[in-house]
Amino acid sequence: MFREEAAKLTGAMVRLIGNFDIAEEVVQDSLVAALENWPAQGIPDNPGAWLMTAARRRAIDLLRRDQRYAEKIALLQRSTMPAEPAEADDRLRLIFTCCHPALAQEAQVALTLRAVAGFTTQEIAAAFLVSEPAMAQRIVRAKRKIVEANIPYRMPQGAELVPRVDWVLAVLYLMFNEGYLSRGPQVASRRDLAEDAMWLTSLVARLLPDQPEVLGLIVLMRLHLARSRARFDSNGDIVLLPDQDRALWDSTAIAQAVEVLDRAAAMSSPGPYQLQAAIAAVHSAAPSWRETDWQQIVALYDTLLRIADTPIVRLNRAVALSHVTGPQAALGEVNDLAISLGGYHLFHATRAELLDELGEVALAREARLRALELSQNPAERSLLQRKLRG
Repeated sequence: MFREEAAKLTGAMVRLIGNFDIAEEVVQDSLVAALENWPAQGIPDNPGAWLMTAARRRAIDLLRRDQRYAEKIALLQRSTMPAEPAEADDRLRLIFTCCHPALAQEAQVALTLRAVAGFTTQEIAAAFLVSEPAMAQRIVRAKRKIVEANIPYRMPQGAELVPRVDWVLAVLYLMFNEGYLSRGPQVASRRDLAEDAMWLTSLVARLLPDQPEVLGLIVLMRLHLARSRARFDSNGDIVLLPDQDRALWDSTAIAQAVEVLDRAAAMSSPGPYQLQAAIAAVHSAAPSWRETDWQQIVALYDTLLRIADTPIVRLNRAVALSHVTGPQAALGEVNDLAISLGGYHLFHATRAELLDELGEVALAREARLRALELSQNPAERSLLQRKLRG
């Protein structure tokens, strides 16, 4: 319920109160009230409406202490929180508010993941590959800045809209990734969160239908979800791409996504999401693992590096390169990333796979153990443990 309702509640409260800190406080208080009341009273028929009423009452109580908020109190007392059109969804407004240029770019993404997706500080820190205390401070500073700068809760208009989109897309991309393969220990994946990220991206696309990167991100999400039925077996264990039953892939969704990607490519403005979508499209088009066009994938990664040269992109390119030139060259490129990705579990898992191919069993085991130490996702941990036993 927290995952489903917190962002809607926060967005609605910010819209009515205009104060981010108070909005977040009353939403948290309403969730505490639910924990206290629902065990005795039962879960209400409409939990979202119950939480909204509790949040509104708590907001009125808080604001009554300060006469400056008399107008806001009256607004809260009159409001029935009517449903609004999808284009005016409170979560989308909240994303654009958190992605205001007055905030540091890293803080924009972190705060939005917290307010909109309901990520914990630990989950956000893992997504950024930084420590949890450092991320907590970043979030606190961002919230303070919103209050001090009196950042408005609204959709940007005209010329101010496009520059804000890049960081909105970054937020939605991280939301999707968390849903597609969670970094936390509770569940392996959260399809509802992944689908919610894709839906919010579609709202951005309605606002900006001629932005190729928005289309690229939608395609990337659709292609991954189209293959999702084959990703886990009946026991909930991960099925790696070489072993997946491709008959379970949604071929209709893949074809529709490729059509959108072609439309984005026709705009002649390639970007990171389009290129990642193109890589996913090559995988989706291959009839089998053996028939994957690895040379094309490496070429796409080379293009992506010229636009977004990051350690994660280099790691993924090294995996593709291993299928073209062999594991030795790929391992050299992976080892070069040891400093920047030493705390990233997939860096060590990738090293383990390459070392296995080279017959370095002891080193592969050492790398896999380190990956297991750093991984929290239950399905990934299970996969690593099976490989260690095998």
